[in-house]
Amino acid sequence: MSTTEQLRPFQSRRGRAVATVMGVLSLVVFCGLAVLLPYDAGLMTFQGGDRVLVAGIGALLAGVCWRYATIRAVPGPQGLLVRNLVSSRRIPWTEVVTVEFGDGAPWVTLELDDTDTVAVMAIQRADGPSSMTEATRLAGLVRDLGALPGHP
Repeated sequence: MSTTEQLRPFQSRRGRAVATVMGVLSLVVFCGLAVLLPYDAGLMTFQGGDRVLVAGIGALLAGVCWRYATIRAVPGPQGLLVRNLVSSRRIPWTEVVTVEFGDGAPWVTLELDDTDTVAVMAIQRADGPSSMTEATRLAGLVRDLGALPGHP
């Protein structure tokens, strides 16, 4: 496998597709609901602020879905940039001790030399057999790029 092929970003195909569809759907449904709310519904009245709030909830949900859709892990010669749902972190190859993808684990985890563990949500079991291929590719990168003299 070429170096360019090895260093291509990790990204969940199924997770990205579902998050994108759900983000668009939440925008359409909540913005449509905001427009279609009646002004006078008997005991309740819906003012402009109520409509903005409903549309805002849709935008907030779409933002969370967008963030989920952009989860990725980008390998480089010096290390791995892991962008998860809440945080991003750059991890040098020399700090990674093992790559784990145990039975039932939803995504790959990296065990670091300081005993910390980092989830790599970009490689998700939901992607089926390709997730094992990607986990193996990541383990190969750790083995090949993290092997410095004197480092286990």
